Amino acid sequence: MNDAPTRTPAQAAPTRREQILSEAARLFAERGFHGVGVDEIGAAVGISGPGLYRHFAGKDAMLAELLVGISERLFAGGRRRVIEATSEGGGPDAVLASLIDGHIDFALDDRALITLHDRELGQLRDSDRKQVRSLQRQYVELWVDVVRRLHPDPYEAEVRAAVHAVFGLLNSTPHLGRPGALPGREATAALLRRLAHGAFAALSDGEPRPEA
Repeated sequence: MNDAPTRTPAQAAPTRREQILSEAARLFAERGFHGVGVDEIGAAVGISGPGLYRHFAGKDAMLAELLVGISERLFAGGRRRVIEATSEGGGPDAVLASLIDGHIDFALDDRALITLHDRELGQLRDSDRKQVRSLQRQYVELWVDVVRRLHPDPYEAEVRAAVHAVFGLLNSTPHLGRPGALPGREATAALLRRLAHGAFAALSDGEPRPEA
């Protein structure tokens, strides 16, 4: 999901900093953080490797901005979707649908960042890694609150497990093959949407909870 401010036509071109981050994400995802040099990232955006240091202190700073940045955008975008859906009179079903759609956008449009998170999170400094984890916990709890209002019967632990399971399902997009191998973005989004809603619906289809 991309919650960057919408650009006007005159501002449509990405900034050099955004170009660098985009190419760094692609290269890190393809070849690993340690398999990519600063010179290669520079060449991908048409500047010398040393020229990158006008924008970033180094590869570590690029990776931190990518992983902390996407965690910030997911959480901020999720909160915005909850507020907007609620202000429009939507119940928890409409709020959950908006959260799912937002995460599907992220999963389809930022697949390189999913790969980076899974493979390179341990490369971050402790402070950056803790920030990512904190933002992720807040994002999870945002979903848990909405799902519990929609499915109040299951234990909270079951709801939280369901949220994590749906994240795993949606974040599987890097493993679905190259973009051309998929049945088209809209068809893939529709499939992921059905699967996510079906997974949450199963919370109310299980065995009754045991008595305390």
